[in-house]
Amino acid sequence: MSEHNRRLVKRAGIDVEKLLDMLLKAAAAEFTTYYYYTILRNHAAGMDGETIKEIIEDARLEDRNHFEVLVPRIYELGGELSRDIVDFSKMAWCSDAYLPENPTVEEILKVLLQAERCAVGVYTEICNYTMGKDPRTYDLSLAILHEEIEHEAWFEELLTGKPSGHFRRSKPGESPCVSKFLR
Repeated sequence: MSEHNRRLVKRAGIDVEKLLDMLLKAAAAEFTTYYYYTILRNHAAGMDGETIKEIIEDARLEDRNHFEVLVPRIYELGGELSRDIVDFSKMAWCSDAYLPENPTVEEILKVLLQAERCAVGVYTEICNYTMGKDPRTYDLSLAILHEEIEHEAWFEELLTGKPSGHFRRSKPGESPCVSKFLR
């Protein structure tokens, strides 16, 4: 199946190796973000921290879902994940969402917002590269982009106090845009 997918995508004008590189870097970023958001969520402590813990959890679980839906597309195009987790994490498109030195709620929100802004840029770039040429990768990336924009809006609203118009999920890790790819 992968050779047929590669041919179709290549015939549409996509450099398959470049696309695989983009998808692998995006998958590595989602994987590491899931890990770092676990740490950030656990350090969202105290009364203020409790108010953001569930929102971090929604973003964390949805980022895991993003990783899960990227992996099949990588293999469909003839790519594969690194066999070494350290090498894989080093290829992440975005910088790691490290726990800040002074892990106040505000500092944690700044890290989260920066991570989501990077993700929005990643999926915008993938969408721009695949639009009109690779409908499957485009649709998948666009669905992830919608969720990343919502995550960005959540953290920006919490940090600035300005309304975003975006609401939390009805259940953790719901992934309303990506869930169709998880079936």
